[in-house]
Amino acid sequence: MASQQARIECITGRANSWIIGDDDEVIVIDPGRDAAAVLDAVGDREILAVICTHGHAGHTEAAIDVAKRDEAPVALHPSDRLAWREVHSGEDPEIEMEDGGKFEVAAVTLEVLHAPGHSRGSCCLYCEELDAVFTGDVVTEAGPVPRDDGYPNWGKQLDTIGGQVLTLPSDTRILPGHGSEFTVAVAEKRFDSWVAAGQNTERYVDLGPPLDQDDAG
Repeated sequence: MASQQARIECITGRANSWIIGDDDEVIVIDPGRDAAAVLDAVGDREILAVICTHGHAGHTEAAIDVAKRDEAPVALHPSDRLAWREVHSGEDPEIEMEDGGKFEVAAVTLEVLHAPGHSRGSCCLYCEELDAVFTGDVVTEAGPVPRDDGYPNWGKQLDTIGGQVLTLPSDTRILPGHGSEFTVAVAEKRFDSWVAAGQNTERYVDLGPPLDQDDAG
């Protein structure tokens, strides 16, 4: 059952940034590249943490600038630390996320689901109270998300979608790092077609102009 106070807000751009909280406090997921846009949307609410679903620049570049306003910690899975350091060479995240870890904000809980494939440290954040899972680049409405040079680990990414996403309640909203939201039920119906298409990235929904290596994730 959804919380009567906590809510989810989205800032769209090259990647989706998500704000979860109420009128007093928030957690930011994947702040992207534009710290000013995120901070403007947050307003005077306290930022409790900035969570990065993975370490690629398109999702993490603004993380430190967003977090430092309220001296909030940044959270990232340690397996993506090398990707993080390509963007932020002087400061590592304060929190090393692990599967089953939890964050609390506005009386709801975000549970970490380690979801390797797109990157070794990719994670989803599941909020049972809000019937939502934030998937980053694990999966979008178009299917598994490739890098600009293909899939680092196609089989692992499919296993992750099946094991960490499709096992959630069917009416769970999937809130991805790119594109529009959909549901676990929709993903279940499309999963076999994603498998059948294989690593043919040309059949995926266009998420914008061609990306360089930093932007692709």
